Amino acid sequence: MTIESDAQLSAAPATGSRGWTLDDIPWDRVDRALIENDERLLYLTAAASFIEITSETYTRNLIDFCAGDREVITWLRTGWEVEEVQHGAALRRYVETVWPAFDWKKAYSSFVEEYGRICTMEGLAKTRALEMVARCVVETGTSSFYRMLADASPEPVLRRLAGLISRDEVDHYKHFYRYFRHYAEREHPSRAAVLRTLLWRTGAADAEDAAIAFKHVRLATATGGAYDPDDYIAFRRSVRGMAARHYRFDMAVKMLLKPLDLGGFGAHFVVPLATAAARRLLFA
Repeated sequence: MTIESDAQLSAAPATGSRGWTLDDIPWDRVDRALIENDERLLYLTAAASFIEITSETYTRNLIDFCAGDREVITWLRTGWEVEEVQHGAALRRYVETVWPAFDWKKAYSSFVEEYGRICTMEGLAKTRALEMVARCVVETGTSSFYRMLADASPEPVLRRLAGLISRDEVDHYKHFYRYFRHYAEREHPSRAAVLRTLLWRTGAADAEDAAIAFKHVRLATATGGAYDPDDYIAFRRSVRGMAARHYRFDMAVKMLLKPLDLGGFGAHFVVPLATAAARRLLFA
């Protein structure tokens, strides 16, 4: 018996002390028939689950990097990491519910083995303020990605889950932006240094996260377990249509440029140009 409409299900508010928990997701309402043959969404959700649930590694790096700053460390450990792990656990459960033939545990084990080699302290920015800028880039990407996923999903439970995660990632962005301002008052990074960090982290995100996660989803699903780097290029091309329809470029660009503190006049000219450029380049 249907208690809620699909629209009500995907838009319903969450409950729980942290905003929402896995118990707030109506797993028994997942409509597999709407999504189980959509390989793109399998790849997107499985790859995202790998990255999210591996938060312990990069949280540990950030905690070491911010040693002595109790407020930042406390939030990283009890806020950010807890919520990121919950995102990964929820996405894993969704993947295993909709695509039971996918061996999530095996694929994740191979992902961690490779990803752990690049997720090191050496990959962080030179200063704390600039690393907080880099974190803003990551949270911009994840919040925008999950918003796109929520808008694009034909299955209401995934729409609800992705919407909740997107909301969390926006909140994480706000924390990292506040900590950037906190450290910037001490370190006084130049606008040029902030811009270089924005460009560097935007370019590095694909190589460090999404491409590796995709690789191990592909290895777990491809016949014979073969992988060709061109597979990822082809996959990116396959989601261009989805991105064109559902990716909120304007929101992402505004979040991305905020650490530059351009002011109203500068933003009036820069944001439209950057948005147009993002539309051409982000999924090229």
